[in-house]
Amino acid sequence: MHIMEGYLPVEWAAFWYIFSLPVVVYGAIKVKKLLDENSTLKSLIAVAAGFIFVLSALKLPSVTGSCSHPTGTGVAVVFFGPAVTAFLSMIVLLYQALLLAHGGITTLGANTASMGIVGPFAGWVAYKALKNANMKAAVFFAAMVSDLVTYVVTSLQLALAFPSTSGIAGIVKSAATFMGIFAVTQIPLAILEGIVAVMLVSYIIEVRSDVLEVVKA
Repeated sequence: MHIMEGYLPVEWAAFWYIFSLPVVVYGAIKVKKLLDENSTLKSLIAVAAGFIFVLSALKLPSVTGSCSHPTGTGVAVVFFGPAVTAFLSMIVLLYQALLLAHGGITTLGANTASMGIVGPFAGWVAYKALKNANMKAAVFFAAMVSDLVTYVVTSLQLALAFPSTSGIAGIVKSAATFMGIFAVTQIPLAILEGIVAVMLVSYIIEVRSDVLEVVKA
């Protein structure tokens, strides 16, 4: 889920902006460098951004009464790494906040932190650990882990802002509650996202055999 507009207290909204913006700026610099070195990557970057936009805009009903969605960040992180994924994710989240009322401007920093930074970074670590053994498995786990960790981080963000009681125990209890709300729906969604990511990445590599030589992930 995207945390909706105005839901976070001001101090937490500001904190997540401060956390996210340096990573996003670094990602923007990396995108410029990539395009300066190889302008043919424009189409691949557009595909990666479009995949994030489409999948993360699919608000699917949850069995717990809320809603969930894939994140779509696995493809970007496989090809370009976590910093570029953070930049693309913030652009996507900004468009969704302005055009789809999905997420918000005040919560843009928090949503970028979960869906664009921490989740993809965890997915990138999984990809790096597995890519030499099995490329398809690496892509699958990159997408699945990115998705699941995004929801873990969102749960922690909400718990930090709204602990059930004071102290660490209240934060832990709230985090467990939020995670429980999404877990039943999100786990199968993450698996499905991993499968779709493998199909897309395999197709891209098939039609553009030069991709793995020019991308910087």
